[in-house]
Amino acid sequence: MALCYLDTSALLPYYRAEKHSTQVQEFLQSLQQTPVISNLTKTEFASALSRWVRTKELSTDEADQIQVLFSQHLAQKLYQVRAMNDSHFVQAERWLAQRTGALRTLDALHLAFAMQLEAALVTCDGALAGAAGRLGLPVEYIA
Repeated sequence: MALCYLDTSALLPYYRAEKHSTQVQEFLQSLQQTPVISNLTKTEFASALSRWVRTKELSTDEADQIQVLFSQHLAQKLYQVRAMNDSHFVQAERWLAQRTGALRTLDALHLAFAMQLEAALVTCDGALAGAAGRLGLPVEYIA
């Protein structure tokens, strides 16, 4: 497979037991090329851990362990981390201004990032996968 961009929904199940964890692990192990994540993905990752602690789905210690492992994987270059720039925001705004569908702000940013990277979007989010398909973007939906 060509270059892959992991959105947050495709990254989190790798670190916490969820419905899609096995499929995500198998998919990531099958990749020939290091997958890409964005600085947005890193921020959403931290936000999810915080939300899970607030909702008592994880203890603070469990969230800290996941964050440490993720940080180790970043240091080991298991992911290519790339920063979003103004052009990603401009493209996301264009799509949102069309007012077609139910595209959410952060999803539009993930899609713009994947498009400009010329990467397949990897997601466990059905709505995001559908939006990618409607926009003609390559998508790997892990359901």
